[in-house]
Amino acid sequence: MPDATSKSLRTSTILIVDDDSINLSVFGQYLLDSYSVLAATSGRRALEIAKDTPKPDLILLDVMMPEMDGYEVISCLKADPVTRDIPVIFVTALTSDLDESRGFELGAVDYIYKPCNLAILLARITTQLELKNARERLQDQNSYLEAELTKRLRENQLIQLELLQSEKLAAIGQLAAGVAHEINNPLGYIYANFNTLQNYYRDIFELLDALDQLLVPDQVSAETIAYFTRLKAQKELDFLREDLPALLTESRDGLSRVRNIIKSLNSFAEGDDHQWQLADINQCLDTTLDIFASEKNAYCAIHKQYADIPAIYCLPIQLKHVFLSLLINASQAMQKAGNITIRSGCDNAEQVWVEFADDGHGIAPEHLKHLFEPFFTTRPLGQGIGLGLSTAQNIIAAHHGKIEVDSTPGRGSLFKIRLPIKQPS
Repeated sequence: MPDATSKSLRTSTILIVDDDSINLSVFGQYLLDSYSVLAATSGRRALEIAKDTPKPDLILLDVMMPEMDGYEVISCLKADPVTRDIPVIFVTALTSDLDESRGFELGAVDYIYKPCNLAILLARITTQLELKNARERLQDQNSYLEAELTKRLRENQLIQLELLQSEKLAAIGQLAAGVAHEINNPLGYIYANFNTLQNYYRDIFELLDALDQLLVPDQVSAETIAYFTRLKAQKELDFLREDLPALLTESRDGLSRVRNIIKSLNSFAEGDDHQWQLADINQCLDTTLDIFASEKNAYCAIHKQYADIPAIYCLPIQLKHVFLSLLINASQAMQKAGNITIRSGCDNAEQVWVEFADDGHGIAPEHLKHLFEPFFTTRPLGQGIGLGLSTAQNIIAAHHGKIEVDSTPGRGSLFKIRLPIKQPS
């Protein structure tokens, strides 16, 4: 049974170039049993055929031809990127060593003298075609290996970046937990002191009210009453009586806000980054919102539309980072005041979903298909490396979920995350 190489060689095309019709007929008739044959009686016609599609796989080229000899033809063939790789065998009556050397210098792969043994000619042709096929296979293999190497290097780079991202997230979690712990202690003292301060405030004004009742004109001199009245006006005692409770209330609210942020930091960072567990997605969203809400994002109006959804088996810390990344992207899409709407829901007993919708500037259609590619970013140089959405997609994929995006320029964007309630075994 013939092998693939012999089949490939039989489908090869040979271009015979000779101004002698007898040579064309003899060579052509002999080679037709093994190959497809094309013929040209001039150098110019040979160049036209060589550039046509499909190209010949090998050229038998006579040297002595009118108008354009074989040396000129091969020079033109080798100068053209389209034809430079076609092997050329000179078949000529010129037998001097100088002629043969010139042919090889111009790029010929073989040099055969006329009259030639047709069996030897066929063997030389077969050898050169086999070498040509081997070179092409080697080039294909090299191209494949280069592409595979580039792919592996890119995959390795992404793995390194994901490991670095994971380490940074873990470090941020430890830092957040440490900061929260350090702030919690003095915060406890401040809370206790506020309770005491409120009691002091009540005692002082009760004392001042009692003193005010003792200033009876018949029992206290007019000078003392005038002095005390003037002092009350000077110190704005009535204003203090009204303003102090408001100040204490505002300060207590501020402390409560700080305490909630610390609680959210602990919740955001608590647990193992790789520990799967049941978690309430709505609670994860609220924790993330506490971290996201700040003066920097004060222009974003947050609207929550949560549904009653079941707890899912997941990596809560990683999902919180996905939610935070989408919130940050939404806020960056707004040039001025805007709205971010967060919805959650459950399609069926197997899947929950979370949506982040904003009314920012939207995403251009040509950017949508690249949105989750590593290092793709539309932000100015130095303001982003394009790993936020790529990492988010990897985290969602690790949860056997998917993340979808729908955006219209000028009307905002919507990111939808779908997550299974139970993970595969």
